[in-house]
Amino acid sequence: MLFWILVAVLTAVVGAVLLYPLLRGAKEAEDCRSGEAEVYRDQLRELERDLAGGLISAQEAGYARAEIGRRLIAAAKDEKTAAKSPAHGSYRLAQAFIIVVLPAVGLCLYLTNGDPGLPSQPLEARLEKPGNDLAISIVKIEQHLAKNPDDAKGWEVLAPIYFKTNRIGDAELAYRNVIRLLGPNATRLGDLGEVLVVKANGIVTAEARSVLQQSQALDAANPRTMFYLALALEQEGKAADAKTAFEALAKQSPPDAPWLAAVNEHIVKNGGQAIASANANAPGNPTAEDVAAANALSSGDRQQMIRGMVDSLDAKLKEDPKNFEGWMRLIRSYAVLNDRERAADALKRGLVAFPADGGEGQQLLALAKELGLPTEVKQQ
Repeated sequence: MLFWILVAVLTAVVGAVLLYPLLRGAKEAEDCRSGEAEVYRDQLRELERDLAGGLISAQEAGYARAEIGRRLIAAAKDEKTAAKSPAHGSYRLAQAFIIVVLPAVGLCLYLTNGDPGLPSQPLEARLEKPGNDLAISIVKIEQHLAKNPDDAKGWEVLAPIYFKTNRIGDAELAYRNVIRLLGPNATRLGDLGEVLVVKANGIVTAEARSVLQQSQALDAANPRTMFYLALALEQEGKAADAKTAFEALAKQSPPDAPWLAAVNEHIVKNGGQAIASANANAPGNPTAEDVAAANALSSGDRQQMIRGMVDSLDAKLKEDPKNFEGWMRLIRSYAVLNDRERAADALKRGLVAFPADGGEGQQLLALAKELGLPTEVKQQ
C-alpha cells in the first residue's frame, strides 16, 4: 500500500511541475492584455483633467481622445479574440493530457512490465551475485583490479571479455598488462597484435606488425600470426610476397580449417590459385567453370555475375544454415560488394546457426571485426 501512495504522490508532483509553466504562461498573457487596456483608460482620464485645467485645447483633446480610443478598442478586441482563440483550448488539452493521460499510460506500462513486489537490489548486492549479467561481472572484475592492479589472472580473464564486447581500447590495455605481468609468449603477443589490427579497422599497422613478428619468432606455425603478417604484405602492395605467404598458410592448414576459405580468397586476390579444402564442395562455392566464365566477362557483367552467385549462396544458406564456411564466405562477399547492410544481416543469421559462445560464432565475430562490421547484433 505504501508503494502505491508514493506513486500517487510522485505522479501529483510531476503533474504539478509540468502544469506550472502552462498556467503561468496563460495567466501572464491575460495580465498583459488587461494591463494594456487599463493604461489607455488612465490616459483618457488624464486627458480630461488636462482639458479641464486648460493645459490643452479642445481640438487637441479631441485628436488625442480619438487616438487613445482607437487603441483602447483594439486592445479590447485583442482580449476578446485571445479568449476565444484555440490557444486556450490547447492549454486545456495539455492540462488534460498531463493530469489524466500521462499517469494512465505510465500505470499501464508499469502493470505490464513492472513488479511492485520485487525487492530492491542495490549495486553492491548485484556485484556480490552477478549471475549471468556480463556487465555486472565486468564491473566486479574492474573493481578488483582497481585495488589489485598487479593481479595478472584478473587481467587475463578481463582481456578477452573486453575484446568480445568490442571494447578494443580496454582490451589493448588489458593484454599489455597481461604481457607486463606474465611475460610475452606467442599467444599473448598474437592476442595483442590482433587487437591492434582491429583497433586500426583491419589495417596491420607498424606496431601491430612488430608485435606479430615477435609472436611468430616464438611460434612460426601460428595460423593467426601468419594470416595477419600476410595481410600486412597485401596492404603494402606486395602482391607476390602476400600470395606466397597466404599459400604457405594454406598448405600447412588442415583441409577442414575454417579459416582456409578466407585464405584462398586472398590468394586469388593476389594472383594465385585457390588451394582445395575439405569444404570445397560446400554449397555456394564457385566451380572452376564459374571462375573461368567470370574472367571472360566485362567488368560490369562480372559484377552482375558475382552478385548473382552471392545471392545464390544466400538462398542455399537459408536451406542449409549449418554450412559454416558458407556464412564466412557470404559475410565477406557482401562486404566486398560494399553492401554492409546485408553483410550485417548475414552475420546476424550466421550467429543464429552458430551462436557467439561457440568457436564458429567467435570466428564469425572475428571476421566481422576485420571487415569493420558491427558485432553487437541481437540474435533472432
